[in-house]
Amino acid sequence: MIRSLRLRLAIGALIAVGVVLLVVWFSLSRLFTDYVVGRYRAEMMTTIDTIAAQVVVRDGELALPREPADPRFSLPAGGRYWQLTPQTGTSIRSRSLWDTVIDTKMPSAGHYEGFVELEGPDGAPMLVHTQTLALGDGPKAERFSVQAGFGRQELDDALASFHGRMRLMLLATAAVLAGAAFLQGALGLAPLRRLRERAALVRAGSERDFGSAGPSEVGPVVNEINLLLAERETAVERARARASDLAHGLKTPLTVLAQLAESLPDNERQLALQQVDLVRQRADRQLQAARMGVERMATTSVASMAGKLVSVLRPVTAERGIVWEVLIDPDLSLDMDPADLAECLGNLLDNAAKWARSRIRVSAARNDDRLHIVVGDDGPGIADGDRERVMQRGGRVVDGEAGQVPGTGLGLAISADIADAYGATLTLGQSPLGGLEAAMTFEAAGGRKRLRDPV
Repeated sequence: MIRSLRLRLAIGALIAVGVVLLVVWFSLSRLFTDYVVGRYRAEMMTTIDTIAAQVVVRDGELALPREPADPRFSLPAGGRYWQLTPQTGTSIRSRSLWDTVIDTKMPSAGHYEGFVELEGPDGAPMLVHTQTLALGDGPKAERFSVQAGFGRQELDDALASFHGRMRLMLLATAAVLAGAAFLQGALGLAPLRRLRERAALVRAGSERDFGSAGPSEVGPVVNEINLLLAERETAVERARARASDLAHGLKTPLTVLAQLAESLPDNERQLALQQVDLVRQRADRQLQAARMGVERMATTSVASMAGKLVSVLRPVTAERGIVWEVLIDPDLSLDMDPADLAECLGNLLDNAAKWARSRIRVSAARNDDRLHIVVGDDGPGIADGDRERVMQRGGRVVDGEAGQVPGTGLGLAISADIADAYGATLTLGQSPLGGLEAAMTFEAAGGRKRLRDPV
């Protein structure tokens, strides 16, 4: 099936043009042939009438005192021929026939209406028209027939000349109509191209909707898309508001739980406070994501997003004296939903903040048409044999010095799923700082999100 609308229109136009030109060809050819044959038939009738007007009876036989004056009748195979054939007696014929006698018993049908085809004096075909007449009235009337003819090649040449010129004319017409059809298709589809450009602006976040762009024929579709975008934005705003409300709503119960945990025994109090702090961090991140104004798919500034996330985590690591290094070009951007980038990069930064001893480095750069986002720390790192396990949901490691750091073991798995949804990869390795290095690699500027949810 042809998927290109432009190609469909072009093929349809070419077929229509071809059919129309074929009809024109056969119609004009038929009309011109009938016209030319009619002209020759009229000429032959004039010759027959001229001869019939000169016929007289002498000594009981038909005679022709004066022959037609056309010089072609006097030249052997001159191209014009006539013959007077009485009912009895010898026929009279033009010198152009030479020794050829037109058979009066020839068939009445021929290729051209009103003519029969015979062999001429030069061996070439000739077309002959016959008229039967009578001289006088009653039983004593002298009946005779007159034949007038001409070389068929003359008619064929006239028709061939017309057909050749008509062929060139129709080919030129076909070229002009085909060009007009392609131009019509290009002009007709131009609004769709502008709508596509508008859609790219909407996708990039530069425009909120399609506006009223486009011709009236696609206006209802544009209106429906605008309504769909408005409903989607409303749904996103509601979801963001719910997330913010949930994060705010958890703060008070968490504070109460932290106060209640102070009354627990030492070993249980420490575990309860760790879990309360973990839930508080998750709630703070959701609240921060809501404050960032996470919206629809857009071209996201990597430096701006990293800066916002670091500003949230820096107070958490300030007591441990951890230094944050953000090495990202302010002009570097990524075609990725800001919410997904915030979640994906936030998990990597949160993981580094848990394990780092004194330094965390966040960098991003392009290399070979790929975008690399790298988060490294100077913590204990992860052994080669454990890296695959921590990329799975619930996978965790225990540091020999610090023991088990609070967490659910979901952060790296979630980041890997989000990266995979955009055609990117998340890899773990050894950081130059000495700890773990998490690197996300995106093809080109990023990729469109797949239909499935990443988490």
